[in-house]
Amino acid sequence: MTKRGAVLFGALGLIWGIPYLLIRIAVADLSPAVIVLGRCVIGALVLAPFAVRSGDLRAVLRRWPAVLAYASVEIATAWWLLTDAERHITSSLAGLLVAAVPIFATALALMLRVERRLSALRVVGLLVGLAGVAALAGVDAAQGAALRPVLQVLVTALCYAVGPMIVARSLGGVSPVTVNAVALTFCAIVYTPFALATWPTAAPSGGALASVVALGLVPTALAFVLLFELIAEVGPAPATVITYLNQAVALVAGVTFLGEPITTGILVGFPLVLAGAFLATWRPRRARLAGAVAHTG
Repeated sequence: MTKRGAVLFGALGLIWGIPYLLIRIAVADLSPAVIVLGRCVIGALVLAPFAVRSGDLRAVLRRWPAVLAYASVEIATAWWLLTDAERHITSSLAGLLVAAVPIFATALALMLRVERRLSALRVVGLLVGLAGVAALAGVDAAQGAALRPVLQVLVTALCYAVGPMIVARSLGGVSPVTVNAVALTFCAIVYTPFALATWPTAAPSGGALASVVALGLVPTALAFVLLFELIAEVGPAPATVITYLNQAVALVAGVTFLGEPITTGILVGFPLVLAGAFLATWRPRRARLAGAVAHTG
């Protein structure tokens, strides 16, 4: 990996590890609908110039059913569930549960026959990862923690696994930045009445407002731009490994800045989830290089 690629990799790992911390701060004063609306409006405004410059806006709009499906799953549903869940669980636990995305993606690819078969090693990875998810969700629940928000985050992870499949099947060949700009605009329109209905009656704290602004600017907008720069620099295969860095950042941020505890469920489940996700998505080097060439060609 080049020096520039390493810098982009580190930046994205940090950027996609902090949303959980920012959401946890924002939900203290703002409803999930207001937070999601803020992210969508700010992100859409930042990405709009890139979308116009890409020249793909008309092509994306012609595929509006797929764009709406992607927006509904990846943004409208996933972001609300995650934000609502963080009213009841720690940001670090939320971030760790989202590490199940590669596991769900592998299972869905097999179920939908995107992949015809899995190696024994990847099957072991699925089973280990699921055991880790069960530990994250179950150990703490057995000790009195709320189960509902944990399930909400797991559904969020499932949405994050489905969203890219919609893009791959129905939105290939057009600018991803443009797709996300249109999707964010659609979600902003949808969430406006819900946000107005739950608008705070008292002025929110500066920390909550700053968190929403940061959510819209950094992990929602800037991250997309950096991701495509990273893919252009090192190819798509290495970029997927960012998932493992994100969760570590989320854990450290929650413990350091919010004083969140490291529970028994985290100690047992997190290593299993990471190991399972790695094994479930592992391919021989030859297959990874072939996939990278096909994707970038």
